[in-house]
Amino acid sequence: MGGAMIDGFAERIRSGNSGGLISAWIGIPDPLFVNHLAQEAFDAVVLDMQHGVWDMTSAANGIGQGRLAGKPVVVRIPVGDFAMASRLLDAGASGIIAPMINSVADASAFANATKYPPLGERSWGPTLAMNHTGLPAASYLATANTETVAIAMIETRAALDAADDILAVDGIDGIFIGPSDLSIALSNGARLAPDTPEMDVVLKQLIERCRAHGKFACVFGSNGVRAGELLRMGFDFVIAGADTQQLRAGAAGAIAAARKVQSD
Repeated sequence: MGGAMIDGFAERIRSGNSGGLISAWIGIPDPLFVNHLAQEAFDAVVLDMQHGVWDMTSAANGIGQGRLAGKPVVVRIPVGDFAMASRLLDAGASGIIAPMINSVADASAFANATKYPPLGERSWGPTLAMNHTGLPAASYLATANTETVAIAMIETRAALDAADDILAVDGIDGIFIGPSDLSIALSNGARLAPDTPEMDVVLKQLIERCRAHGKFACVFGSNGVRAGELLRMGFDFVIAGADTQQLRAGAAGAIAAARKVQSD
């Protein structure tokens, strides 16, 4: 089941009838965090290299720990680091999320780095990916463009304005919406408000644009309840809060429970 879950990830997220995938989100750069959270009923794990503190070595090991636990690993790269994107695919990542894709030029550069010809210009060297998949070189080359996904983040006013053009770029498989940055951008820096009715209007419009282009829609959910709302809204892939939030919430809950029993 685990291998099938990893190898079928791209097909599931593209299908439009996956039932909605829920992913872990990990910024703490320890591969063992991947192993622990992958034991839960997450459909995937995202490693955050933009705001988390993963480096290439720890991320490659994190991808391996995800595969060991039977879960696909997607990585969010630092802004504009498309060379890192291809290296992470070489290490066996099932997909790449690229932040701050604000134009067709950005989207095309991202697609070029993550897709082999004729879609892009990804350089050959997927040693770990072939080890993980067990595929010979010819088979990996023939399937990599469809078995891995390139996901462009929409999180600025410019990206929102260019969303249709970004979605039309060959090699961009879907988008990932960052409601926090988008709320800051749309309020001209006045507020951080990712979970509001006003933002929901924008999110629903972007889902519609994805459907029109035959692409999938992903989004960051602040917590489990918000993730459920976003799945109900129609998103194909959601985050149910970050690792640090879940770690601290668990600790706070245990402390509160202990103090309550103590005082009863």
